[in-house]
Amino acid sequence: MNIQPRPEAENEPVPYVYVHAPFCARRCVYCDFAVDVSRQGDLPGWLGALEGELALVEGKGQISLASSLKTLYVGGGTPSILGPESMVGLGKVLGVHRLTEPDLEWTAEANPESFTLHVAKAWRRAGVNRVSLGVQSFQEGPLSWMGRLHGAEGGRGAVSRARAAGFRNLSVDLIFGLPPSVNRDWRYDLERALALEVPHLSLYGLTVEPRTPFGQAVEAGRELPVDDARYGDEFLLACERLSSAGYIQYELSNFALAGFESRHNQACWALRPYLGLGNAAHSFRHPLRKWNLRDWAEYQTAVREGKDPTEGWEKLDGESMRLEAIWLGLRARWGVALQSLSSQGLALVEEWEEQGWAELLPGAIRMTPTGWLLLDRLAVDLASVEEEARPSP
Repeated sequence: MNIQPRPEAENEPVPYVYVHAPFCARRCVYCDFAVDVSRQGDLPGWLGALEGELALVEGKGQISLASSLKTLYVGGGTPSILGPESMVGLGKVLGVHRLTEPDLEWTAEANPESFTLHVAKAWRRAGVNRVSLGVQSFQEGPLSWMGRLHGAEGGRGAVSRARAAGFRNLSVDLIFGLPPSVNRDWRYDLERALALEVPHLSLYGLTVEPRTPFGQAVEAGRELPVDDARYGDEFLLACERLSSAGYIQYELSNFALAGFESRHNQACWALRPYLGLGNAAHSFRHPLRKWNLRDWAEYQTAVREGKDPTEGWEKLDGESMRLEAIWLGLRARWGVALQSLSSQGLALVEEWEEQGWAELLPGAIRMTPTGWLLLDRLAVDLASVEEEARPSP
């Protein structure tokens, strides 16, 4: 996939949409996402706010939705907590006529405990054709530590219900890098995930976020984060094991069998124009990126009063776009085009290849799993070299 934005991207209707559903029955110990703790969520309030925001966006001519969407991604939070009618209602808000493209990828996230067979069947009838399940682990101890509400068999049961409802395109999320006190068997979780034979797996390393219970426990010395060596070992084990099972690591955290890569995420990484609806949602159309109010109540109030819920925005100039494309390319399997780099940048990535951190492809450089572990530092190094090589105005 070409990561450079198309020249016509500034004016074309947007075919990629992200919708945020903020509701969660419980906040996980590590979670710093924009969530609103609620046992059942607020389906009427959510749909009403989305409808109001879409009217504001279209009324001001900020972004026009395409007549036929290519991807629709409903994330959170826990969209499944909104129940079986949630996706039918969302389809009406967006316009059912926009959801008729035969090749539409419509993803919705779900947690095992709220993804009942009733929800699964209703979502499938509404047009959802891809489900991403927040499993995180198949072991009681780690799940309890995280604050997850499903048990060790919850992930397997959710996958079974999804298949019974007719879903073939399934993704499972797992988290690695848990602190030593949790006593988690990472290899066991990988094998359990592989046994489910789902075509997509997303693996996320635990991070210490200051505002979370986990972050506060680390700061107070009551908890230790995983050490870098163990974090790296678990990441490399996953890369090796999933690769041997036929999965393609098409992005730093994402593995898929051929043909099951997330098309929505790839569009965003490729800097295609997308619309984000809901609190904390981001939108992008070259050269502008904007994001909504993070707090659900503030966002809902603003929309109800007919006010723009945008919290902030930035305008990306040509050099910023180039550097962002490089950063995103380093995360992705397609890599960075060599022709987009300066001579100094080319010299640096050749050093990476010598270190085993990257591999040269025809016309591009791609990170290896070992290089991905060092991505933050390497990306900063490359950005610094490219900025220094930029001609003075």
